[in-house]
Order: sequence, then C-alpha cells, then structure tokens
Amino acid sequence: MAKNIRGNHDGENGENDSYTITGRGVVDRNRLVQEVEQGKHPNHHVVNINGEEYVRSNPDSTESNNVNK
Repeated sequence: MAKNIRGNHDGENGENDSYTITGRGVVDRNRLVQEVEQGKHPNHHVVNINGEEYVRSNPDSTESNNVNK
C-alpha cells in the first residue's frame, strides 16, 4: 500500500504514463490503475480523462501528498 505516489509527467503531452512510489520505484500507469482498482492503494482513486485512466490521490488538506505535486 503506497502512501505517496508521484506522477512522472512522462507522456507525450506531459501526462503520467508512469508513477514513482517511494520504496518501490517506477510503476507503469496501467499496472498502477489495476492496483488502485483492486484496493491496494486506498488513499487513491482512478479518473478517466479522454478515455485514458489515471491515478489520483484522494483529496485532503495536505498538498504534499498529491500525485502531481
């Protein structure tokens, strides 16, 4: 279970094709989406943007744990 997931902004237009998880390293977007949907990262959810699924952190008052910060 990841508490801190960072988007790598490594897609063609700066979208996240992969994410970095502290202590685990780089994880492909599709794999992480599956893990989030399976409930392995309960502080995160999946959003669909233009037909592509991305991982986002659940909102809270702490900006430092947001995926794209």
